[in-house]
Amino acid sequence: MLNCKQVTRLLSEAQERDLQFKEKIPLKLHLMMCAGCNNFRKQIDFLRRTCHEYAEGQPNSWPDPS
Repeated sequence: MLNCKQVTRLLSEAQERDLQFKEKIPLKLHLMMCAGCNNFRKQIDFLRRTCHEYAEGQPNSWPDPS
């Protein structure tokens, strides 16, 4: 079973490369049980998506500044 430190490392690495099947299964199991790591996953996904949209000049999901 993976610990939280290993999970956050894998989630970060997943932003740069495709994880192997043997990495994905324990990762998914841990995320189903750990709210903290699942929250980290959501945050890192949001940051990546927002940075890509900003770089492409597509502010569709940005909050309204007013």
